[in-house]
Amino acid sequence: MNDALTRSQLVRWRTATFAIFLASGLSIATWASRVPAIKSGLEIDNIAVGLLLLGAGIASIIGLSVAPMVMARAGARRGMLAALVIVGIGVATIGIGTDLLSSYPVVLLGLALFGFGNGAVDVMMNVEGAAIEKTSGRTLLPLFHAFFSFGTVIGAGLGVVAAALGITVLAHTGLMGGVIVLVALVSVAGVPARESAEAAAAPAGRPPFRERFLVAISAWREPRTYALGVIMLGMAFAEGGANDWLPLAVVEDHGADEAFGAAALTVFSVAMTVVRVLGGPLVDRVGRVAVLRTLSFTAAAGLLLFIFAPNLPLVFIGAALWGAGASLGFPLGMSAAADDPAKAPARVSAAATIGYVAFLCGPPILGFISENVGLLNTLLVIVVLIVLSGLFSSAARPLAVASADADAAPAAAADPPRSPASER
Repeated sequence: MNDALTRSQLVRWRTATFAIFLASGLSIATWASRVPAIKSGLEIDNIAVGLLLLGAGIASIIGLSVAPMVMARAGARRGMLAALVIVGIGVATIGIGTDLLSSYPVVLLGLALFGFGNGAVDVMMNVEGAAIEKTSGRTLLPLFHAFFSFGTVIGAGLGVVAAALGITVLAHTGLMGGVIVLVALVSVAGVPARESAEAAAAPAGRPPFRERFLVAISAWREPRTYALGVIMLGMAFAEGGANDWLPLAVVEDHGADEAFGAAALTVFSVAMTVVRVLGGPLVDRVGRVAVLRTLSFTAAAGLLLFIFAPNLPLVFIGAALWGAGASLGFPLGMSAAADDPAKAPARVSAAATIGYVAFLCGPPILGFISENVGLLNTLLVIVVLIVLSGLFSSAARPLAVASADADAAPAAAADPPRSPASER
């Protein structure tokens, strides 16, 4: 087992993980911000764009699924480096396919690489974040996810600047792909080369790969995995539904112009980011379950206010409550899935896969329903899923992990105890 980490090593580890979360968000916003230019450059319609998104989504789920096996074989440090390099190559390939080759299949290949790498790194960076939580004795995953949000904001802003200055997709994505690879190379140097939790817990050292593979898929046989998946699915629908439909609902159903639609989405995003920044200490004080129940109520109330608001000021208040309430479901679900270090990769992968299915399937499902009952009425589906998320929140109660597993985390023996509230 590795010796306890020094404070400076822990700070480098935490900083490196912040940077990895930020790089993942940066990559997603880089692609999203140039979709209009990519569509124009390839001369394709919305259906073809949707197929590109579908390809990226399927690749993301594959990445989520294989990440536990990659960690079992290579460890998180090398796994995250490889995944982010694949993301960077994928982002650059999107630009090559758009401007240099004008090839739809090449852009699809770039999005497949981009999606696969992001899916894989999502599991690994959340497992690392959970390990840092255990080492420091504080809830930090909400703050890590806030850095993901910062990455999306930075990426979107750079995309706006690139579009305004007429910078080509090739130059933009090539530069950002290089930045992502550079961030990966610099960041992973701060990630400790730790023994895997299952190796530390095993009396005879590292178990054979076949045993580690069986551990990697074991989470799908555990009822708690599906309960955590319900929590994350509900909040993923809440977040993804806002990104896809909130501005349109403000414009088409509340009668505002496009600027107010964009502003309402900004209010939602800012509220989500602020609660993610401030959420960790709150969770340590009152516990995961209490926070999840409170925020699910907040999200449901905010969305209902948004749907039925008779004027724009109430629409904006509803959007803010909706964003604040949806902010911590996904990171706290990840944290709960990683309670046992020995099984963290498998459980995080399984729970995240359930949640990410919402991002893949949610927009077309909601779009189909809205064609029949209207967009605001369709958003009531999300309210139901948010309520279900709150009802299943007790599944996020911290597990009592055996001491052998707890020792597997770096410096676990020196961990300060969590507050009693965190056990609720």
